[in-house]
Amino acid sequence: MEPITVQSVIHAPVSKVWQCWTEPDHITQWNFANNDWHCPVAENNLTVGGKFSYTMAAKDGSFSFDFWGIYDQIDLYKSINYSLGDGRKVAISFIAENDTTLVKQVFDPEEINPPEMQSAGWQAIMDNFKKHTESED
Repeated sequence: MEPITVQSVIHAPVSKVWQCWTEPDHITQWNFANNDWHCPVAENNLTVGGKFSYTMAAKDGSFSFDFWGIYDQIDLYKSINYSLGDGRKVAISFIAENDTTLVKQVFDPEEINPPEMQSAGWQAIMDNFKKHTESED
């Protein structure tokens, strides 16, 4: 399958965007696709070879899973590449221009759900990230 791309222009400087993307206290506030879900736990060892793990859970307690991976490459304020637990690759670019930052995420789709559904879910999470980051003081 072809990789899927989601992206958003965030009206914030790249340093703030990076902070909101990588710090667990921020991740738990935006890392879910809709308001029926939340991210109650986020752990992040942002180093090459380091692991991240985000618990994704339905608020009603009916389902949860850990989304996790290992960092392959990190270029401060520019890019993050990682491998998910199932071996799929994800590449994130942070492209700064003045006080805006384009966040572009390219990921290998999984085999179970249709690509359109995966794209919509990852884009919804990106939209939550944008809303959170732009509202942070």
